[in-house]
Amino acid sequence: MTTTAAFGWGSSYLTAQPAGEVDLAPADRFAVQQTLARYAFALDHGDLSALEGVLTEDVTWTVTIAGAVEQGPFVGRAAVLDLVREATEAQTEQRRHNLVNMVFHRADADTTVVWAYLMLTSNAGGASSVIATGFYSFTLRRARSEWRIAKLLVGLDNAA
Repeated sequence: MTTTAAFGWGSSYLTAQPAGEVDLAPADRFAVQQTLARYAFALDHGDLSALEGVLTEDVTWTVTIAGAVEQGPFVGRAAVLDLVREATEAQTEQRRHNLVNMVFHRADADTTVVWAYLMLTSNAGGASSVIATGFYSFTLRRARSEWRIAKLLVGLDNAA
């Protein structure tokens, strides 16, 4: 699939969530960042148990490729885990989900929205390379004493 992202294509997805106050203690900010790091590590290692631990039961996951191709939403933890299981079983190379430039878009004591860039790398062919770039919009909810991902949108600039 060849889909080329135009400059700024993702802004319509990101601005659909209005900015707000970020009223979150430093310890909570760190806990949110750790949840997102655990999410990326779980994807990279096919660790469905760890992935399950960072998702809410009613999580929704949507993927868009340059705003032209949409997949999902996949609703519920079981549906997301099935999606990831199928995707990772088909992979023959090691991929790494590098989350960079994390921005707290809005936050309160129970919910936070974080935006981050994605740089997806692969070791296919024996050399590391960037195979896709894009962004995430994560909505996390506090579940007991932990932060869990309740909604995520992956916006890919190109098909991986």
